[in-house]
Amino acid sequence: MIQLAQILFILSVLVILHEFGHYITAKMFKVRVEKFYLFMDAGFSLVKKKIGDTEWGIGWLPLGGYVKLSGMIDESMDTDQMNTEPQPWEFRSKPAWQRLIIMLGGIVVNILLAWFIYTTMFATVGQKYVSSEVVQKNGLAFGEIGKSVGFQDGDKIISVDGKFQPKFNWLIIDILLSENIALERNGEKINISLTDEQKGKIISTEGKNFVQARLTNISIDSITKNSLAEKAGLQKGDNIIGINGTKITYFDELGAELSKHKKDTVSLEVTRNNSIVEIKTLVGEDGKLGFIQNSMNKDDYQVINKLSIGEAMPAAVKESWQLLVYNVKQFKLILSPKTEAYKQVQSPVGIARRLPDTWDWEFIWNFTALFSIGLAFMNLLPIPGLDGGHALFTIVEMITGKTLSIKAAERVQTFGMIILLTLMALTFGKDIYQLVVDKFF
Repeated sequence: MIQLAQILFILSVLVILHEFGHYITAKMFKVRVEKFYLFMDAGFSLVKKKIGDTEWGIGWLPLGGYVKLSGMIDESMDTDQMNTEPQPWEFRSKPAWQRLIIMLGGIVVNILLAWFIYTTMFATVGQKYVSSEVVQKNGLAFGEIGKSVGFQDGDKIISVDGKFQPKFNWLIIDILLSENIALERNGEKINISLTDEQKGKIISTEGKNFVQARLTNISIDSITKNSLAEKAGLQKGDNIIGINGTKITYFDELGAELSKHKKDTVSLEVTRNNSIVEIKTLVGEDGKLGFIQNSMNKDDYQVINKLSIGEAMPAAVKESWQLLVYNVKQFKLILSPKTEAYKQVQSPVGIARRLPDTWDWEFIWNFTALFSIGLAFMNLLPIPGLDGGHALFTIVEMITGKTLSIKAAERVQTFGMIILLTLMALTFGKDIYQLVVDKFF
C-alpha cells in the first residue's frame, strides 16, 4: 500500500503541475479553460466542481490528466464547437506563437519542477551520489552475463566514449548506452565495444545489477533455512577467508571457487569471534551454499556535496540537463530492435513495485524530479496526441502559413490516441500480468 501511495502522490504532483503549465499560459492569452482534471474522467468523475468557466475534477482512471481548452481538438475528441465560427476566447483563434507557448507550457513546468527540487535538495541534504572512483577501488565484480560479453572481475572502467563518469549509477547507464568502453585490466588498458544484442542480453537478464563493487568482506548476513550452510554450521557474522586451502579475498572469487566443486564437499576457512574455524560443507548443484552476504554499505561509497543556494542552482540546471540527455539516449536504445529494450518499458504499476516499502521523503522528491524530466521528454516527442505532436504542427504552420483542416486534425488526433492507448494497454497489461504471476504462482 505504501508503494501505491507513493506512486499516486508522485503522479498527482507531476500531472497537476504539468497541466497547470497549460492552464496558466492559456489564461495568460485569454483562452477559456473548460476543464482541469487530475486523472481521466472516462464516463464519470470521482469529484468535480465548476468555478467560473472551468470544471475542476478528479477522474477515476489514473492515466495522467488534462486541461480542455475551448476551440481545440484534444484527447476529449469533442469537435462540436469546431463547426461554429471561431470565438475570441478559443484556442484556435489565437496566433500560432501563442498556441505554441500554451502547448509547451506543461513541458516547461516539468523542467522547472525538476530544477526547483534539485536546487532545494542540493542546498539542504546535499548533492549525493555513489562515487565511481571509490566503488572501483578494488575493481568491479560482474555477473555471468557481464562476463559473457567481455568483462572480467577486477576490471576498472577508465572511460566510456572518452569520458570518465564520477557517478556510479550513471556510469552503469553509460555502459549500456556506449560505443566504446576503456578498461584497466591487470595494469593494462583494454577497449571493448558491446553489440546491441549484448546490451539487450544484459538489460533483459541482469539489468543494472550486472556490475557491482568488488567486495573484500565475505561476511555472512543471514543463513537460508534448511540450507547446506545451515546444516554445515555456518553462522551469521562468519567471514570466509579460504576454501580447500585457497585464499579467498573477494566475494566473486568465492563463487568461482565453489562452482568448481558442485555436488562435492569442501573445507571452508572461516574467522569467527577473532578465531579461525574450519567447516566442511557440501556444495549445491548450483554452486551455492545458501547464505546471504552482507551487502555494501552505501555510506562507504557515497559522496555528499553541501552546496549553498548560489551553488545549488547551476548544479541543479546541470543535473536536469544531463537527465534530459540520458532520456534521449535511452529512447534511442529502446528504438533499437536488437536490444529488445522496449520489453523493459514499465507502466506506473511496474514502477510502483520498484519503489521502497517505507515512506522516504528524500527518495520521493528525488524520484519526482527524475520522473518529471522523463515526463517532459515523453511529451516533447512529435507524436499526435502528445504536446510535442501539437507543437510540431504549430511550428509547421508558422513556417508554411498553412493549417490542418478540421477533418485532418481529427484524423491525426485519433491516430495519435490509438497509438498512445495501445502502448499503455501493452505496458499496463504486461506489468499487471507479472504482478499476478508473482503474487499467486
